[in-house]
Amino acid sequence: MKNIKKGFACAVATAAVMMCGAAQAQSYPNKPVRFVVTYPAGGSSDAMARIIGAKLTEYWGQQVLVDSRPGAAGAVGMEYAAKQPADGYTFLLGNFGPVTANPLLNKVKYNVAKDFVPVSQITRAANILVVPVTLPVKNVKGLVALAKARPGELTYGTSGAGSMSHLAGEMFKRLAKVDITTVPYQGGVFSIAAVQGGHIMMMFSDAQPVMSNIRAGKLRALAVTSEQRTPFTPELPTLAEEGIKGFAASNWWGILFPTGVSKSIIDKVSADLAKTLADKEVKEKLGNLGVEAVHSTPEQFGAFLVSENQRWGKLIKEAGIGGFQ
Repeated sequence: MKNIKKGFACAVATAAVMMCGAAQAQSYPNKPVRFVVTYPAGGSSDAMARIIGAKLTEYWGQQVLVDSRPGAAGAVGMEYAAKQPADGYTFLLGNFGPVTANPLLNKVKYNVAKDFVPVSQITRAANILVVPVTLPVKNVKGLVALAKARPGELTYGTSGAGSMSHLAGEMFKRLAKVDITTVPYQGGVFSIAAVQGGHIMMMFSDAQPVMSNIRAGKLRALAVTSEQRTPFTPELPTLAEEGIKGFAASNWWGILFPTGVSKSIIDKVSADLAKTLADKEVKEKLGNLGVEAVHSTPEQFGAFLVSENQRWGKLIKEAGIGGFQ
């Protein structure tokens, strides 16, 4: 009888917790929500947050306030978001840099797996492999052939150590089996200018800052770094199509909560994000930033984060970059 009473009490307690969670999600949000961004105002991450936040504000009837917390390659914003109350009223826009690359390369004061829970991926963006128009190659196969004929002579620009442009270059070196030399710059704008001027021979760049130069004939685009062709540059083949099998190096952005937020709130926000990212106007605005709207369940996004960590951790270790040197 004692065990029966104990079991009944546990069942009642469990049901109460479930009912409390459901009620919490039903009334959520009932006050403004903060949307932490790890990069400065005016950048692409800030623009994405404002597009997504405006639509969620419309759905919820509560203001979504973009809160920029830049610094230390995104670590400042990540540390800040990790310490916020787990009440669902602060969430984070994370991306490849601070979520995956930075913890693999540097000692940071946050642990993504322990301090955050995934909600949904929201966007992805392929990089574009560009070369000077004066370089005598028309495709990736020609570039690989030239690199093999001139080992160590071809240079590729990056926007800094551990950036997507850097790691994509390292992936290219290993999968194409070529010897090319890294030339780091203090930002993408400088490395793009160097490629355009013929000072370096190639770069893996975000799409937005190079598209106008490609269309103006000032840069030659050879391929995209995604697994499939992109809707923005459907004429460009993937690296895999060009013979670099297994190449996949796309930037991405996603929403995370501090650990401890109730599953009912996580599921509600994920569902509302799915509706937001399917909205025609939102998709168009994100497309103008050179990114593709995507949605995933919390479980899918969590699995994606694990796979990204494993894949890039392996490359960083093999290349001897950062803390693995």
